[in-house]
Amino acid sequence: MKLLVILSRIPYPLKKGDKLRAYHQIRCLSKYHKITLIALTDKKIHPQAKIQLSQFCQEVYFLKLNKLGIFLNIIKAFFNGLPLQVGYFYNKKIRKNINSIIHELKPEHIYCQLIRTAEYARHLDIPKTIDFQDTFSIGMKRRYEKSNSLFKPFLYLEYKRLVKYERTAFELFDSHTLISYPDRDFFPHPSKNKIFIIKNGVDFKYFTSESRIKKYEVIFTGNMAYPPNIDAATFLAAEIMPLVRKRFPQAYLVLAGATPHLKVKRLSDNHTIVTGWVDDIRQWYDSSKVFIAPMRLGTGLQNKLLEAMAMHLPCITSSLANEALHAIPNEEILIGNSAQEYANHIIELLVNPVLYHKLSLNGHRFVTENYSWEKATKKLDAILTNQFNKELD
Repeated sequence: MKLLVILSRIPYPLKKGDKLRAYHQIRCLSKYHKITLIALTDKKIHPQAKIQLSQFCQEVYFLKLNKLGIFLNIIKAFFNGLPLQVGYFYNKKIRKNINSIIHELKPEHIYCQLIRTAEYARHLDIPKTIDFQDTFSIGMKRRYEKSNSLFKPFLYLEYKRLVKYERTAFELFDSHTLISYPDRDFFPHPSKNKIFIIKNGVDFKYFTSESRIKKYEVIFTGNMAYPPNIDAATFLAAEIMPLVRKRFPQAYLVLAGATPHLKVKRLSDNHTIVTGWVDDIRQWYDSSKVFIAPMRLGTGLQNKLLEAMAMHLPCITSSLANEALHAIPNEEILIGNSAQEYANHIIELLVNPVLYHKLSLNGHRFVTENYSWEKATKKLDAILTNQFNKELD
């Protein structure tokens, strides 16, 4: 089948969750289909991006969003009642380019990632699927409720617009996917149960432990410009680790991930390492004793937890994050919901080798059995080819 994939970002390098998901889905789908990739970008293109993606795609198009166009389209979105992030990624000239590619290619199916690309599929009389990934409106609602800044009214406005637009986007597509069942429960459409759940996965060949010396007590990873990660990193460094250091004064914390926000950079001190982008995150996982993701905002499945479990790290997270993960508390993962609970879990893992070993083994078994890119993408392929029975979802 000729499959056209439209993304809001180039899925290389794999700095963010949406890029990771798109890259592995394209990799797996290329075994069954002839893929043409259209990826938008407002960033400098990595010199290896086209080479890497051409391994799996018949044609690769990178369509550039210019800064002035983004600014003007955000203003248009504001006055047209659209979410600002939809306006950010929509451009009439790019739409003409996409329509021209579609006219020449004549794809049999269009697969769009995120509501940011939904406008490009509007009015197209071709079978099409959208991967919402997460329910953005509930994530924005949580940010709004937690915010005490001058931006709170804008966050509320974006939340209301996202609710409306997610309903609209649902009607534009024949099929729909999300990463987790909790996000489906929150999705603002009466037919939300028609949405298919396509999990994320782990590249188990890549995320393999080499049993390095464990130099750091605690690690948290992720895109450090993403608001839920900024919140989690700040909470971890400012509230949780001081409690841990009452027992282990020299305990090191690693905050590893691309594009750290100024708030995250300011957390760096003698015992807190802010890495920025790293070429090989495995080295940091492998050099750390405990992984923690104290998520209080956002929705969806945390890829960072899957990676850490694959690397045999015992993991701690919030009940919010585990709603999507579905690991068994105290057997495959530890759950905390306050700074003191998180600190207690970290300390217990550092002093209790039996618990440490149990969580390490059980977590690895859990992620191996439940999170395979190949298995998840086979289900996606069945949806794209209209061969999947929704009653079995």
